[in-house]
Amino acid sequence: QVQLVEFGGGLVQTGGSLRLSCAASGRTFSSYTMGWFRQAPGKEREFVASISGSGGVTNYADSVKGRFTISRDNAKNTVYLQMNSLKPEDTADCYCAARLPTTDWDIWGQGTQVTVSS
Repeated sequence: QVQLVEFGGGLVQTGGSLRLSCAASGRTFSSYTMGWFRQAPGKEREFVASISGSGGVTNYADSVKGRFTISRDNAKNTVYLQMNSLKPEDTADCYCAARLPTTDWDIWGQGTQVTVSS
C-alpha cells in the first residue's frame, strides 16, 4: 500500500498559479489511480481531478476544467496538480488520494492548504 505526502500549498493572489505535488511511497505506484480532492472551510470534501495509472485518462470537476491540470510521473512516484487562474473560491485544504481499480478512494495524504486572496 502506498503512503502519500503533499507539497506545494501556499498563499497566492487571484489569477495566480500554484503547483501541488504528491509523493508516494511504494513500488506499485503505477497501479493506482490518483486523485486530488479539496475541502473548503465549512464545506464537504469534493473531487477535483483524477488520473489513471498510465496517465492516459483524466477527469476534472466542472469548477476547475480549463484551469487545473493533473499529471503524473510514475518514474518519480509523484502526481501533480497545476492550478492556474486561481480564484478566492479555490481556497481549501487540498488532499491527494489513491485507489486501485477495484476499490474506493481509501488512501489519503495529510493535506496541504491553498489560500487565494482577492
